[in-house]
Amino acid sequence: MDLFNYSRRETSVVNIGNTPLGGDNPIRIQSMTNTATQDTDACVAQAKRIADAGGEYVRLTTQGVKEAENLRNINAALRRDGYLTPLVADVHFNPHVADVAALYAEKVRINPGNYVDAARTFKHLEYTDEEYAQELQKICDRFVPFLNICKENHTAIRIGVNHGSLSDRILSRYGDTPEGMVESCMEFLRICVDEHFTDVVISIKASNTVVMVRTVRLLVAVMEKEGMHFPLHLGVTEAGDGEDGRIKSALGIGALLADGLGDTIRVSLSEAPEAEIPVARKLVDYVTRRKDHPYIPGPNVPTFNYLAPSRRKTVAVRNIGGDNVPVVIAARLDGDLTTDPQFVPDYIYTGRQLPATPQKGVQYIVDADVWEGKPDTWPAFKGDQLPFVSSSNAALKFLFITYMGLNDEALACLKYHPEIVLIVQSNHPNRLGEQRALVHQLMQEGLSNPVVFFQHYAEEEKEDLQIKAAADMGALVFDGLTDGIFLYNQGSIPATTLDATAFGILQAGRLRTSKTEYISCPGCGRTLYDLQSTIARIKAATSHLKGLKIGIMGCIVNGPGEMADADYGYVGAGRGKISLYKKKECIEKNIPEEEAVEKLIELIKANGDWQ
Repeated sequence: MDLFNYSRRETSVVNIGNTPLGGDNPIRIQSMTNTATQDTDACVAQAKRIADAGGEYVRLTTQGVKEAENLRNINAALRRDGYLTPLVADVHFNPHVADVAALYAEKVRINPGNYVDAARTFKHLEYTDEEYAQELQKICDRFVPFLNICKENHTAIRIGVNHGSLSDRILSRYGDTPEGMVESCMEFLRICVDEHFTDVVISIKASNTVVMVRTVRLLVAVMEKEGMHFPLHLGVTEAGDGEDGRIKSALGIGALLADGLGDTIRVSLSEAPEAEIPVARKLVDYVTRRKDHPYIPGPNVPTFNYLAPSRRKTVAVRNIGGDNVPVVIAARLDGDLTTDPQFVPDYIYTGRQLPATPQKGVQYIVDADVWEGKPDTWPAFKGDQLPFVSSSNAALKFLFITYMGLNDEALACLKYHPEIVLIVQSNHPNRLGEQRALVHQLMQEGLSNPVVFFQHYAEEEKEDLQIKAAADMGALVFDGLTDGIFLYNQGSIPATTLDATAFGILQAGRLRTSKTEYISCPGCGRTLYDLQSTIARIKAATSHLKGLKIGIMGCIVNGPGEMADADYGYVGAGRGKISLYKKKECIEKNIPEEEAVEKLIELIKANGDWQ
């Protein structure tokens, strides 16, 4: 793995209908319908909208044999109208459904957590090694006939592991860990290899971006060790809607794409399925355009663990670095100091002059040559001002710096001035590579100055800014290198939107909480209530509960599992019925949908979490 230079991981080609995946093929974009799979007309209409938006695969839930058999009608109707987009059947709990779906879909997704193993109950199971081997043989005995059906029908498969639906068997032996998720996948992959079945795509997803990124990295390493090169499907489950869903998806998926990992992606938004496609396309295009960029030399630091990174150890300078949460720095160069009370930056950079009326309690950064030592102001030096750093008596100094500017003079200055916080800039086509290389150089030199990453843009659309900023910060966040973030945009997007985006990135990366977090799925044919309007109602009622995590799930496939990562959960339990959770414990079942939001509020209040 080259941490500083972008190139895609070499993978095998998987044939999925007329749209092959992996190898030298482009990174494919896909989505999933949320219509009932037995409703042929609705599924066909939605699949067309996904395809018209640029989706290259369409996935449909197939919870039973009837749904699997109806894929034949959906497939035929699409082909009759000139749509050749491959269909993917999504199967949980029933391996026989996968057998049937393999006859009519171009690809079948199975979930190792519930393919043969019983549904997750969170019970600890004890196995001897012999008993565990017998459980693996049960998987093999059921899985091999399915592979034979796929061979006969030229059907590809996806082995799709979800953090929320690991089996009790895996959890009992490995715990709720990346290692357990990887082994859940590898058990099935080894059977595929033994059976010489190669049309396999794999995915490991979680709503927790830290878990998702770390687990995919580990999976690739384990596959590499065993000589496997299967292509990857990337996604963040239950990412949510609006700006939260876009930032969370771009952060997690973007971090992996930037390291050359991923052959197809799905951006899971709690919105219309076709709305996912342009977001995914923008993300893929933004990352892949850095291909063949100028080479970036970077040091190999033995203490850095790519598979299980910990936060880089830095000295605390006031509230930056050390054990402090990462800070947000914002620019206000036009004199307008407007801020959103929910997302007030920790520091505001005003350039060459302080505002006429500084806001009380706000810290300001000004250029070093105009800094006068006024209260709550701090100097920012540029690379050509290093000789003047020693003459400043400020307890906190900032230094704008690039990787090329990290020369012997700069390194010597940093060694004598631990009070310097670096604001790391890059104009390189692969800015992640340069910014990573700079911090690795600091680590190699034994320097512990905090690092704030400066990301600059020229965007007119909020969505474009959110996708790019999250993608640029992704690997830096998950590598543990981030002591702060500074977003700057030369365009018409309000400065307060940049502030909210910066805080959103830190929250999506589990580094700093600034608002309520919603873990909401995109919905599918299993969802039997109006997910989008429900999310809106829950948000309207609970958006003031900073720090609380609320799961809003369409059904039980991942619902209870993902509740372990949420404080409260709202999970579909049948047509018009809802179950409420506190953590992973179901508190009340089968609540009428029209009463459920109010019941959720009552549950939060009863547990003392209402503010």
